[in-house]
Amino acid sequence: MSTTLRIAMAQFDFPVGAVERNAERISQMILEARDEFGADVVVFPELAISGYPPEDLLMRPSFLAACERALQRVATETKGIVAVVGWPESVGSVLYNSASVLRDGRVEQTYRKRELPNYNVFDERRYFHVDPDGGSCVFEVKGVPLGLLVCEDLWFAEPMADTVREGAELVLVPNASPYERGKHAERDGMLADRIADTGAAIAYVNVVGGQDALVFDGASLVADGDGAIHPAAVAFTDQWLVVDYDAATRRFTPVVWVDDGDESIDALAWRAVTRGIRDYFGKNGFEHAWIGLSGGLDSSVVLAMAVDAIGAEHVTAVRLPSRYTAGLSNDLAAEQCEALGVRMMSLPIEAPFKAYLDTLAETFAGQEPDVTEENLQSRIRGAMLMALSNRFGGLVLTTGNKSEYAVGYATIYGDMAGGYAPLKDLYKTEVYGLAKWRNTVGGAPAIPRGVISRPPSAELRAGQTDQDSLPPYDVLDAILLRHVDYEQSRDEIVAAGFETTLVDRVLRLVRTSEWKRHQAAPGPKISRRAFGRERRYPISNGYGA
Repeated sequence: MSTTLRIAMAQFDFPVGAVERNAERISQMILEARDEFGADVVVFPELAISGYPPEDLLMRPSFLAACERALQRVATETKGIVAVVGWPESVGSVLYNSASVLRDGRVEQTYRKRELPNYNVFDERRYFHVDPDGGSCVFEVKGVPLGLLVCEDLWFAEPMADTVREGAELVLVPNASPYERGKHAERDGMLADRIADTGAAIAYVNVVGGQDALVFDGASLVADGDGAIHPAAVAFTDQWLVVDYDAATRRFTPVVWVDDGDESIDALAWRAVTRGIRDYFGKNGFEHAWIGLSGGLDSSVVLAMAVDAIGAEHVTAVRLPSRYTAGLSNDLAAEQCEALGVRMMSLPIEAPFKAYLDTLAETFAGQEPDVTEENLQSRIRGAMLMALSNRFGGLVLTTGNKSEYAVGYATIYGDMAGGYAPLKDLYKTEVYGLAKWRNTVGGAPAIPRGVISRPPSAELRAGQTDQDSLPPYDVLDAILLRHVDYEQSRDEIVAAGFETTLVDRVLRLVRTSEWKRHQAAPGPKISRRAFGRERRYPISNGYGA
């Protein structure tokens, strides 16, 4: 008779640093997996005890000691089920990224991660070591040999091959893998390769939730030993996933599983950003969002995202019109607030703007107005929004996009002022795509069609449009994608057919705007190369290619 294992996979958020709360929750969830789902095995994500990535918390001995105490406490409460729990394991002065097998009230085995990522957003070699004597981890449940790998291990052939050579027929893989466009397809291809090489089935559980500039998508999955990859679970959603594994056929049957119904680029990006907003607010104690609503595309998209993330009752839109603000801008802002049920305030900036101009009149005498006066307006708006935040609490959401941040088309201490930047990793052309996608779901349009169709403008001088200062966004974004995301040089971009003078101008703007980006608010990473913790260039930089 074939043996069937029931496996529960905990696709949930385990906040960084919340060691005691995480441990208590894990213990409760182990009981839930055993008693409610009848699971034989329950698997938690990578470093579930500490949260991921704990960064320099790992340099605090008291934090590591708290993690070890928590893991031991969870182990003593684990009975009648086998649990796999990730934690930072400190052995003297050496630290490992570990996952332990808990059974019958004790830690039965501990596996130490073999492949430590140290690229893009990952800094694991700053903290963790590889155990030269570590080897594989194989354990039996109901007579079925199970193996254990952790996240990056799966992206290399050797750890999986070694584990299967030790007898594993099914490999459990706890992960903390942040969302990135296109990653799902790449991951599925990798899983197919590992199964083709070994014939072992894989249960892959990924953490979910926003952590500062990272957003973890979950999208956990299982893959049969014959290479069939089951549809991923709904992304960006906390949920139990339960499957039955047939040891004879090495195949899974879903028991509790909801597939992701919309894995389009725009759907996943929108959900990544809204999850990032929701968790940034929740984990940092903010209940209210303030948004400067101009009637333009970026602020309108941020408003819709904020409403989706934390609810209309927790969002206030602020119109800050100047002498250059078009009546259409005010009308579109009011139209969107009414449609979304958002409270709107109007605070004209003419009086403070005039006061600045009067104060500076003697100093600026004989000088023609230029970007200085334009930036004054933006900085007044930033100061007003921050004043509202200071007085009434809450967080200001900035509305700049990746195109603007790349070339410096944003005012430091002005429209860059705020605590979180939802569009920071979205090029302007991508923002247009998201706006159009959002209007296809949820009934009435969340973003007025007039916002999407009008030419973009900062409205800081009469008759201004973005294209007065920048190339058309489809051209600009194509250059930026090559240079920022794919690290292409000037010559490579020119060879792709872009005008030399234009490429030189755009790349110069990218270089000279680095100092602004170093002071920018965090925002959710969704691309291959996000500004911030992933793309870290020096401000003082003599390399121009």
